[in-house]
Amino acid sequence: MSRQSQSHLDPVDGILLLDKDTGLSSNRALQQVKRLFNARKAGHTGSLDPLASGLLPLCFGEATKLSQYLLDSDKRYLTTFKLGETTTTGDVEGEVIARQVVGISEQQLQQALTNFSGVFQQVPPMYSALKKNGQPLYKLARQGIEIERKPRTVEILDLTVINFDGEWVELDVHCSKGFYIRSLAFDLGEALGCGAHVTELRRTSVGKFNIEGAIKFADLERMDNQQRQKQLLPVDAGIVNMPIVNLTEDVSHYFCQGQEVRTADSTAVGLVRVYHEAGGILGIGEAMPGRRVKPKRLLNTYR
Repeated sequence: MSRQSQSHLDPVDGILLLDKDTGLSSNRALQQVKRLFNARKAGHTGSLDPLASGLLPLCFGEATKLSQYLLDSDKRYLTTFKLGETTTTGDVEGEVIARQVVGISEQQLQQALTNFSGVFQQVPPMYSALKKNGQPLYKLARQGIEIERKPRTVEILDLTVINFDGEWVELDVHCSKGFYIRSLAFDLGEALGCGAHVTELRRTSVGKFNIEGAIKFADLERMDNQQRQKQLLPVDAGIVNMPIVNLTEDVSHYFCQGQEVRTADSTAVGLVRVYHEAGGILGIGEAMPGRRVKPKRLLNTYR
């Protein structure tokens, strides 16, 4: 985008909780909302497949500097698997490549699900946004190319069966970042010996954010600009679990220059939210022994 066209955009800062509709890629949903806000800078915090609906936090302006902390958050999904069918993509959009008779009891299902609790290794699906030599795996998969994927360490924090009728399984899955529901469907199908794929997927939470606080694009579209602005959460809304350090006017100046500073606040060692004593976040710092704090990510939101 040219500098001239950038000048017509607004400096929007904050986080929007979007309830993404099915049929849209995360990037397309982001671009639609970005145009609606006429925002200069925006990014999402972890892709949701077009098949999936649900919570997609969007970061605007200075909030994009903190998006990594949302990317690293745990997630929660409501999903439905169809047993007895394996597809090319692991979901309902792929071609069925195997069908088997399903004769699974709920006790057998629950027993199989015990293999997917806690920390374990998961192989990412070919139909994913992971890249090989800069090329997304799903593009290679569409060309019929299969790439070996290394297992990744993931964690299921909670896994609950909502409904099971012998063929359809509805699950509530609370998992770590980097977890693939399609891989869970495939692996569960293998464990049961009948195959399975995802038919529905809805993300209901990302870290501390949940779907109850999200808004549909159609509702945003009906609002005027002032109403839309009220939907934005503060830039630091995604890092509220971090301890806080407050700095005086003088110390804030040096911190914002990228210098390590000393603080009167007593805090544990690790990442902290750093604020000006008069209010306003300065960024994220790393607290060290001796009440020292060095900048990790500076923001330009304090005026």
